[in-house]
Amino acid sequence: MLLYQTSFCFICSHLASGEKEGDEIRRNSDVIEILRNTQFPRRCKVPNTRVPERILEHHQIIWLGDVNYRIALSQTEALKLVKKHEWETLLSKDQLKMEMDAGRVFKGWREGLIRFAPTYKYSYDSDTYLGEANVPPNKRRTPAWCDRILWKGDGIDQLSYERKDSNKYRFSDHRPVYAIFSAEVLVRGKSNSNSINIEVEELLPSQRSI
Repeated sequence: MLLYQTSFCFICSHLASGEKEGDEIRRNSDVIEILRNTQFPRRCKVPNTRVPERILEHHQIIWLGDVNYRIALSQTEALKLVKKHEWETLLSKDQLKMEMDAGRVFKGWREGLIRFAPTYKYSYDSDTYLGEANVPPNKRRTPAWCDRILWKGDGIDQLSYERKDSNKYRFSDHRPVYAIFSAEVLVRGKSNSNSINIEVEELLPSQRSI
């Protein structure tokens, strides 16, 4: 996507699942494969404009979705920390944070500060984690921040990073997260203007009643 002379790329992914030791390596491999093999067509409606063919060729990149990285703690330990809202302690065992810090995945990418409860895995139509519910041991899951938003690029800042809680999201075993960003765009051929403000509504398709 081009906004004036600045290219944006949004990746929505569902990485390999599983909370066994070593499953994070499969997720790392998924990320590498997506970055390596995704290629966009060269077609562009704007004359004399080069369109990025690869993800990392874009100026601003946002990666979101169910990345499936788990918390490297036992179910019992994790649930105790969740009940105490000990997010910092939990995050110290978050696989995605650990893999990024070690330089094994998403090198050079950023993520906002997490100040909300793990988004996975909930019992159907409830606010109870599956590990707390009366289910067989093989069905229980350790709470985790599976749903994440990361970004890469200069001139882009995250203004907020939140989890959405509402009864209407109870149909899922996940809870959604959302973020608001501020991004600079390059504008050529505009005289007498040092900055241009673009309202979000200008970039969205028109809404129609159904």
